[in-house]
Amino acid sequence: MSESSIDGVIITPLKQIADERGKVMHMMRADTPPFEQFGEVYFSVVYPQVIKGWHIHAIMTLNYAVIAGTIKLVLFDDRNGSKTKGSILELFLGESNYALVTIPPGIWNGFKGVGTIPAMVANCSTHPYDPEEIERMDPFNNDIPYDWALKHG
Repeated sequence: MSESSIDGVIITPLKQIADERGKVMHMMRADTPPFEQFGEVYFSVVYPQVIKGWHIHAIMTLNYAVIAGTIKLVLFDDRNGSKTKGSILELFLGESNYALVTIPPGIWNGFKGVGTIPAMVANCSTHPYDPEEIERMDPFNNDIPYDWALKHG
């Protein structure tokens, strides 16, 4: 496990155990950090070049792992009093970087499908989905200083 450039965000490299039959991809266990509590598990599929974001949770901690394809995950710390307020973290997750990213409440996040195939994001959240504790924002028309465009060079 390692802390990231945003306070409270944890990046944990994950194991993949492969043999001639296929592979097992570990994600999270109840007896190891950063597990807090179980709320629900769901999968989000994102098509290439599509952006899902921005959104922020008031109480839910997210635990993302990309089990197929690749995404660009972007986090923005807008928490009052946070020592990393205003920080942006950009991560590429997927088959070449299989990791668990733990995102505490109060961090804006979104992701974009990159590559040529749909990506599948697994989330083991600390609380069941509740539309009253999530806020959404347009990925392009907002105050977050991030450009989702493809960067060359």
